[in-house]
Amino acid sequence: MSLVTPPSSKMVRLPPEPVRRLTVDEYHQMIEAGILKEDDPFELLEGWLVPKMTRKPPHGAAVSFAEEEVGRRLPAGWCRRIQAAITAADSEPEPDLSVVRGRKRDYVHRHPGARDTALVVEVADTTLTRDRTTKARLYARARIPVYWIINLIDGRVEVYTDPAGSGQRARYRQRRDYASGEAVPLVVAGRDIDSIPVLDLLP
Repeated sequence: MSLVTPPSSKMVRLPPEPVRRLTVDEYHQMIEAGILKEDDPFELLEGWLVPKMTRKPPHGAAVSFAEEEVGRRLPAGWCRRIQAAITAADSEPEPDLSVVRGRKRDYVHRHPGARDTALVVEVADTTLTRDRTTKARLYARARIPVYWIINLIDGRVEVYTDPAGSGQRARYRQRRDYASGEAVPLVVAGRDIDSIPVLDLLP
């Protein structure tokens, strides 16, 4: 297991002109007013409306594999959600997979919050840099305990744990990479539930 070095502040690029960030409530109001539609290709990350990347077939396959492998191992009292929003203080990301407390019907009228969430998973190819920096920072700031990146470029699964810090300094203090031939531990609410072979998660 390795320590994770927080990303350099030089990686945060600000727009050339003054802009105003959105709050989560304002983002919801834009959706309710029809300014943004539920299926518009954007998500709210740290107050910014960020376009979602086009998903290629290997990405879709890996999401399906993760849903199946994680889903069939989940204990009672937890459910999985696919590419669905999680509400945090300044963001509403839509991870490729999340494991949240309760039943799917518990989230008919609201999105799960960070405290409801045990695990988030992002499948990364063209989004690898964003997933390692912006997404990792906001998930750590929200104190989501476990974050996986299914890294399609290098054929491995990166597991981030031990969130700490606040603001732009939030980070996961531990990172462990699992290569083909290894198995990724599935940890839910601090419990080792099972392990999943890396090859079962990769297309």
